[in-house]
Amino acid sequence: MSCVLFNEISTQDGHKIVEMTLNAERSLNALTFDMMELIFPQLLEIQDDDSVVAVILDGAGEKAFCAGGDIINLYKSMTGEGGSGFGERFFTLEYQLDYLIHTFRKPIICWGAGIVMGGGMGLMNGCSHRIVTETSHLAMPEVTIGLYPDVGGSWFLNRMPGRTGLFLGLTGNPMNAADALWLGLADRFLTNDMRSRMVNDLQAAPWQHSENAHAVVNGVLRKLEKDAQPQFTQTSPVLTHFDTIQAVTDHDSVVEIVAAIQLLSTEDKWLNRAKKSISHGSPLAIHLIAEQLQRCKHMSLQEVFQAELILSVQCCNNDEFPEGIRALLVDKDGQPKWTFASVAEVDCKVVEAFFAPPWETNPLLATVGVV
Repeated sequence: MSCVLFNEISTQDGHKIVEMTLNAERSLNALTFDMMELIFPQLLEIQDDDSVVAVILDGAGEKAFCAGGDIINLYKSMTGEGGSGFGERFFTLEYQLDYLIHTFRKPIICWGAGIVMGGGMGLMNGCSHRIVTETSHLAMPEVTIGLYPDVGGSWFLNRMPGRTGLFLGLTGNPMNAADALWLGLADRFLTNDMRSRMVNDLQAAPWQHSENAHAVVNGVLRKLEKDAQPQFTQTSPVLTHFDTIQAVTDHDSVVEIVAAIQLLSTEDKWLNRAKKSISHGSPLAIHLIAEQLQRCKHMSLQEVFQAELILSVQCCNNDEFPEGIRALLVDKDGQPKWTFASVAEVDCKVVEAFFAPPWETNPLLATVGVV
């Protein structure tokens, strides 16, 4: 069976809605190169097909929309088991796809129920209508594997209130539906059992009487969200701890920020999770995360993806990233041998080298679907 299922849903007035389902339930719909090769050309075709009024992007099963990218095959490539250059090809296509979703002219509705992490966050955040449910669990936990929040993370983390994006990038802390809505990572809250009703209402919507497909989708989702409000009882840990987040990130160096987080005296589970993850995450990645966010702060979306490709390819050429994958997902010993023992010991010259382009021309400027 295909790793992506495509389904055409007919509307009552003769149009079509195309559903694209990531179909890898056992791996929590981890985004693979094959998936992207199927989705990218389909979206290009749909964008110019007048019979298609909207796209629904979702994942198979109930556990996850998409739990991240296919880092196991990236690991094989980086350790010599797979084809050389796979990392560059993977990230180039992923960022092309993410950028296309961000700039797509028609509505793309992302059903972000269950786990949404890493590559899944990249897909979801570009969509015009991002839905979260009572089971949504979002995160950018790349610090735990020696990477940084890519797939546009350098864009959307920088646009969160205060320094919440920096805190979430450094700690990889999870977000629920209420967090996602407050942070601007989602647009609507619906309950899981409303999914079929959403499809039915989209089928019955008056597409032929409107020149604005986005407004049609808004009308459908607005009514559904109103009906879902009695079940929206989640509190937002990010909002609850906003003042604390602002305080611990209000320092002049990464070393000071990390120390402030580690010195938090609290019994709160969410904050203690942040303390634990930043203590066990890659010291080098922590520096890369802070530096990348600073460098991308005033960049355009195009420039952000180009900058991310430089950093991602350099991470593939370094030992930190594969070592983080090995410890967490391959050998699963939980004992990564990081390049530096602490954040204070990280060499600034090593950090700087990660931001140097490894080629004369950025592949995102020289391929189909230019970003």
